[in-house]
Amino acid sequence: MREQTPVSVQEDILIEVLKDFPDNVAAYACHRRLTKADYDTVLIPDIEDKLTRHNKLRIYCEIAPDYAGLEPDAVWGDWKFSFSTWFDWERGAIVTDVEWMSWATKFFGLLVPGEWRAFPTAEASKAREWIVEAQQ
Repeated sequence: MREQTPVSVQEDILIEVLKDFPDNVAAYACHRRLTKADYDTVLIPDIEDKLTRHNKLRIYCEIAPDYAGLEPDAVWGDWKFSFSTWFDWERGAIVTDVEWMSWATKFFGLLVPGEWRAFPTAEASKAREWIVEAQQ
């Protein structure tokens, strides 16, 4: 069983920080509808903390079946933070059965530094193996 730390600002929003990964991997499961508060209190502090110990990070993100998207203020926060950490990513794995998210990961993976892949939920274990393996 994986160790999990659910972090919630309100009962109806949740980012779950997944703890069974190496320290250089920022790992999350996104549930329900994310807000700017989720980014400000969970995601950004966790990533900034990891960047104090590592020059490059990897990100693993599971899009849970109950995921309902981002609030408009969270979209802006996501873009702003993404640009501030643009060159800090070595690799990223998105685990989802949402087809447009898989396509977006593949498309933006061509534009963003680092190696990016989308995995269907049934291949979550494969995504976990890939995100932690040594790069060739």
